[in-house]
Amino acid sequence: MSYLKQFYLFLIDTIKCRGLIFELAKKDFRAKHLGSYLGILWAFVQPTITILIFWFVFQVGFKSTPVDNFPFILWLLCGMVPWFFFSEAISNATNAVIENSYLVKKVVFRVSILPIIKIVSALFIHIFFIIFLFLMFFLYGYKPNIYNIQIIYYLLATVILVLGISWITSSLIIFLRDIGQIVGMLLQFGFWMTPIFWSLKIVPEKYHNILKLNPIYYIVEGYRESFIYRTWFWEHLYLSIYFWIITLSLFIIGALMFRRLRPHFADVL
Repeated sequence: MSYLKQFYLFLIDTIKCRGLIFELAKKDFRAKHLGSYLGILWAFVQPTITILIFWFVFQVGFKSTPVDNFPFILWLLCGMVPWFFFSEAISNATNAVIENSYLVKKVVFRVSILPIIKIVSALFIHIFFIIFLFLMFFLYGYKPNIYNIQIIYYLLATVILVLGISWITSSLIIFLRDIGQIVGMLLQFGFWMTPIFWSLKIVPEKYHNILKLNPIYYIVEGYRESFIYRTWFWEHLYLSIYFWIITLSLFIIGALMFRRLRPHFADVL
């Protein structure tokens, strides 16, 4: 069977489970905070506190000035919100198969949807923070505009990127448990190397192209262009082409790798 046909069949089988994915994602979201006094509110409280800490450190402590004539907190939020989703989705999806090993061993279950369930669960929180972004901009006097529609495009781009990576990491971690630690370190490294709370303009221009190789740079800047700079994604044609080449390559490789390794999961778990 050709790789293209394998990839096609893998996607079709996954799409058929969309109803199950949504239901299990809701269950995962509720179960994650079951038993705590604040319940699912913790899912929103923790990222909010992190944002407030960064805002206090850089706005109050270091007296950060407005970036491109925009309040620093708004500029920061546009970077932190997509990063929270990317980071949480990758971290949770990487361990999705291991956490549900009983489904691999004992039940006829489409294991490929396990990382997707974690991603959709993280998506619930992300949608809340997108609404929070709109509210913050409105409170600062910035009304919604046509460029905000791009959020749908960048959200879809993030989901495809995360899904491709998570299929790779969630299948490899079964055979090499160190992948969990490696993913954690790469996410930490990626956070500081992505212009989330610092602007690319402070870096010498000769390093710009290197930093732009990071796919999440495209997402973070995309959120800012949708809310702040009012720029369409096709105005950065070459960067968009590069991002989609990398993202679709990871997506296809991830799907094929997961499909190829899936029959051996039960032997290792």
